[in-house]
Amino acid sequence: MIYSRKTFYIGILLIGLSAISYAQKLEKQFDKMLSEQYLPMEPGVTALVAIDGKIIYHKAFGMANLELDVKMEPDMVFEIGSITKQFTSVAILMLMEQGKLNLDDDITNFIEDYPTHGHNISIHHLLTHTSGIKSYTSMESWAPVWRKDFEPKELIDFFKNEPMDFAPGEEWRYNNSAYFILGYIIEKASGQTYEQFIETNIFKPLGMQSSLYGSNSEIIKKRAYGYQKKGNYVNAEYLSLTQPYAAGSLMSTVEDLFIWNRAIRSNKLVKKESIELAFTNYQLNNGEKINYGYGWSINEINESQTVEHAGGIFGYLTNSIYLPNEDVFVAIYSNCGCNGPGQVSTKMAAIAIGKPYLGQEDIISVKSDNLKKLVGVYDFADSSSRIITIEDNQLYSQRSGSSKIKIYPIKKNTFSYDNHFATIQFQENGNEIKAFFANRINKTEGVKTDKPIPVHNEIQLDLELLERYIGVYEINPGFDITITIEDKKLMSQATGQQKFQIFPESQTKFFLKAVDAQIEFIENDNGNFESFILYQGGQEIAGKKKN
Repeated sequence: MIYSRKTFYIGILLIGLSAISYAQKLEKQFDKMLSEQYLPMEPGVTALVAIDGKIIYHKAFGMANLELDVKMEPDMVFEIGSITKQFTSVAILMLMEQGKLNLDDDITNFIEDYPTHGHNISIHHLLTHTSGIKSYTSMESWAPVWRKDFEPKELIDFFKNEPMDFAPGEEWRYNNSAYFILGYIIEKASGQTYEQFIETNIFKPLGMQSSLYGSNSEIIKKRAYGYQKKGNYVNAEYLSLTQPYAAGSLMSTVEDLFIWNRAIRSNKLVKKESIELAFTNYQLNNGEKINYGYGWSINEINESQTVEHAGGIFGYLTNSIYLPNEDVFVAIYSNCGCNGPGQVSTKMAAIAIGKPYLGQEDIISVKSDNLKKLVGVYDFADSSSRIITIEDNQLYSQRSGSSKIKIYPIKKNTFSYDNHFATIQFQENGNEIKAFFANRINKTEGVKTDKPIPVHNEIQLDLELLERYIGVYEINPGFDITITIEDKKLMSQATGQQKFQIFPESQTKFFLKAVDAQIEFIENDNGNFESFILYQGGQEIAGKKKN
């Protein structure tokens, strides 16, 4: 009996040591990943990972304030952007359970004068981004009023007369107007402001003490300041937080978001059957799944289901992922609009569930002749094209309008994208070669065509001519492409993105090697280059030089 008891305690001790060892292994991996992406003297991140309801990782990297040399700390408060949408959706579900609204209610029940153009636009359509209403953040007239404070009805009036993008339920298109309207519906149905409803019905009952409706003027303890990168780091553009409203104006910490996650999981705010509505993968009118519920995206990591959402607002990028079957939660907030946490948070979640993305150690050897057979232009069912090329026995894949990316063989006929979850599998059938592209839940099938691979022949131009192209060209308000010269090379840099060299193929036309894009400079009557056309992804985008 004594021996059995001793054996039992030794077994318990070994299990405990094994769990500690596993947590330490994860910590080292996560530290390495985050410290490599978020450097000590640059804008940083806070990160949290929880497994089975217990926080196993909670750290910060980089700086919270560059001007005052304040280091980031794990409990810093961030603007969370569109992660706000899940709070809005749950608020709607709470009001539904209280009998104050129904999901199939038309929006005119709450905004009588809203022009629906003869359509029924329901709360469900708003929640799922299938309403067809124009998103105000895509309107050219929005940027000039970023700094203005609006009452909710005023901003609705600002966008309500825009033509609809499509009939309700016909398409899925991310829509900030829809969630803005949901905030107004919450006010009308509850008799409280959106801020009051979220504060009194969600934040306070759950003990989310570091969460609030955002403010630029209030003193907010532990606020991480937001930045953008325009060559150097700069303070983020000012945006009145009356404008993101129920689509993106909340502030929080990663630990408070974990409290929120546990409350949702344990049905503290709404019944199980109600929250399941938020995690349903809804369909368009034609039956096509949209991979979105109510305020959460529906996705997967190596065939493990996820519910997740990213957030982006001036100076901040955020991401959270939850894997319900494994009970793993990951949240990462960054305080720069230049260095998103989406990829690293996905990799950390994959590691936490024991399904890491494939690395260099998983590459297998493939004969050169077998690689060469795959080279060509592939047309896919989602209307995209991918060009497969080979250089020094290395395959590359380039989606139309995107960057050229290395792909590595990981098993017969299957290739993994460099440092990514995406894969592409080739299948030969006689003279036909098919390609099956998968990026997590998104999958599409393509076929190799007879189209020639586009070829650009580089020429040499005098430095004197190259200098005439230098300048800042505005694409949209707040988004520019800057043309500079470095070491006699013409360089282009879009706002918040890295620099790329552009190569001349004529005196006015240039191409990028890293990205499938071309720039054509337009000469005016005075012989000056004051504008250009950017050709990318099948679009022709005009840019005008700023004075």
